[in-house]
Amino acid sequence: MMRKIVFYLVILQMSFVTYLFSQERSLYSPNGRLNFEIRDEQPHGELIYEIKYKGFPVILPSLLGISGWEENLEIENVSEKSVDNIWHPVYGERSTVKDKYNEKTFVVKTPKQKGRLHIIVRAYDEGIAFRYHYAGNNYLSIKLEKTTFCVPQHTYGWFAPYAQAEHTLLPVKDWPGEAERPLTLQLPDKFYAALGEAEMVNYSRTKFYVNRGEENIIRCRMYDIVDEIAPFSSPWRVVMVADQPKDLLANNDIYLNLNEECKINTPGWIKPGKVMRVTRLSTEAAMEMIDLAVKRKLDYIHFDAGWYGPEISKESDPRKPINSLDLPEVIRYARSKGIGVWLYVNQRVLSEHLDEILPLYQSWGIAGIKFGFVQVGSFRWTTWLHEAVAKCAQYQLMVDIHDEYRPTGFSRTYPNLLTQEGVRGNEEFPDGINNTTLPFTRFLAGAADATVCYYHRKELKPNLASSLNARSLLNTPCHQIALSVINYSPLQYLYWYDTPMDFGDEPELMFFDELYTVWDDTKVLEGGIGEFVSIARRKGNKWFVGSITNNNPRKFEFSFDFLDPDKKYELRLFTDGGEKIKTRTHVAIETKKVTNKSKLKLDLLPRGGCAMIIVEK
Repeated sequence: MMRKIVFYLVILQMSFVTYLFSQERSLYSPNGRLNFEIRDEQPHGELIYEIKYKGFPVILPSLLGISGWEENLEIENVSEKSVDNIWHPVYGERSTVKDKYNEKTFVVKTPKQKGRLHIIVRAYDEGIAFRYHYAGNNYLSIKLEKTTFCVPQHTYGWFAPYAQAEHTLLPVKDWPGEAERPLTLQLPDKFYAALGEAEMVNYSRTKFYVNRGEENIIRCRMYDIVDEIAPFSSPWRVVMVADQPKDLLANNDIYLNLNEECKINTPGWIKPGKVMRVTRLSTEAAMEMIDLAVKRKLDYIHFDAGWYGPEISKESDPRKPINSLDLPEVIRYARSKGIGVWLYVNQRVLSEHLDEILPLYQSWGIAGIKFGFVQVGSFRWTTWLHEAVAKCAQYQLMVDIHDEYRPTGFSRTYPNLLTQEGVRGNEEFPDGINNTTLPFTRFLAGAADATVCYYHRKELKPNLASSLNARSLLNTPCHQIALSVINYSPLQYLYWYDTPMDFGDEPELMFFDELYTVWDDTKVLEGGIGEFVSIARRKGNKWFVGSITNNNPRKFEFSFDFLDPDKKYELRLFTDGGEKIKTRTHVAIETKKVTNKSKLKLDLLPRGGCAMIIVEK
């Protein structure tokens, strides 16, 4: 009898040890819905992880590993901590950001290395993030990441081969190239996920690919080799998970939380705002644009490519404006009117003259620089680019990075980086499908300079067909107005491709006049990827709402339940009114009283939209 009792006690003890061991290698989000598990003791000594949401698989058993740490790996010990903070960004989609997560660091050893690799894993309610940290002081040559993301059968992804490409919904097989980040996924259990990259500031860009002949295995491909010295950390690999697409966008603060705190001690000089491009590079045209900016309550004007000569030539000098542009006089006049000036500089000369032009531009009184045609992807140019943003901060210059650069949260550390392109914006004259896809794909990573167009349509510009930009807007005026709310960008370009002579003082321009570009609160009200989206943003006691549909019409009932139930409000509603509205743009404007319990039936045209300003009374 005694032997049986001892036997059962031994079995119980072994079971308890096994339980503790499994718990040590498991990590849960604060709300308990997301679970990350890691295992060693694999046939070739690999590390395996998996992620579940509400018990359902998101990432099936998949590989972890990085150069020098690919096989014969063993978890030596584990440490853990929990964080529950809030912080206040210099600006943002909301004035308060929650940073709450559980973290474990798995210390890994291998007979092939003297040092240790730390795999740091954070479990947020919004997603799982992990990174590789090389401890010690070795010289590093990081050639590959072995990380994979094995997804359940019948998972689909919104594939885009480059940053300004259209998204295509594809199964996870036979991809025609590498996929940009973030990569949004629709899981078979009706959940949504998004794979991303955070704090990619001194590394090589990593995209996603699927091997020919494989299915449901997403792999990582680095642009090039990273040569560094330990201690050194890779960027964060991010797996966001949500019940609905709108929740992915609502939770995009995870990218900021995975970056270092602000390094600018006194950031009061950083001023987000609205900007318009000067299309004719002359002193006279600039003065006209400044007067228009004052009238239309803009904050900045911008001189684009050509102000210092042909941008494709290294002989052009960004220290010397062309003869037709008296830039000092323009800046003086702009300052007298309360308008700031931005300058475009192509990377061809930016990289050569950066250290000279930064103190020069500061002495001129320039507000910011738009980096043009930057080289992205490589370890060299990624590192240079982020160091250049930091240098701009030393001279109180704001930055807008254009073309293929995509954000990974660096604006938290250096908020003088107001925005960046890396998006299929209005320059490409996209349709409603594109515009209702971007909020749940590209905008998960952060702000995008999508250059909102308004008047650039053939019915408003008779000579459009013979102009340099002969394409016409496909979407309705109210769709375009709504984009200024939906597409978050602290530096918001308005009236792209337009000139002062295109304006007709249409009544709906009051929406752009009153628009803010940064917010105290943001609510993603509804959304279907490539179908529709409605977003409300608040500044003070004023809400701005944008709602758009894809290429199909949409009838729906709009709820005001996001408003304070104890207050009353006045609504100004902007809709596409058709020929019965006798203005060039046919935008109808109505005023209504609303409360938290109000409902409004809306009927959007194909590629249409509506916009609202709601003020507390």
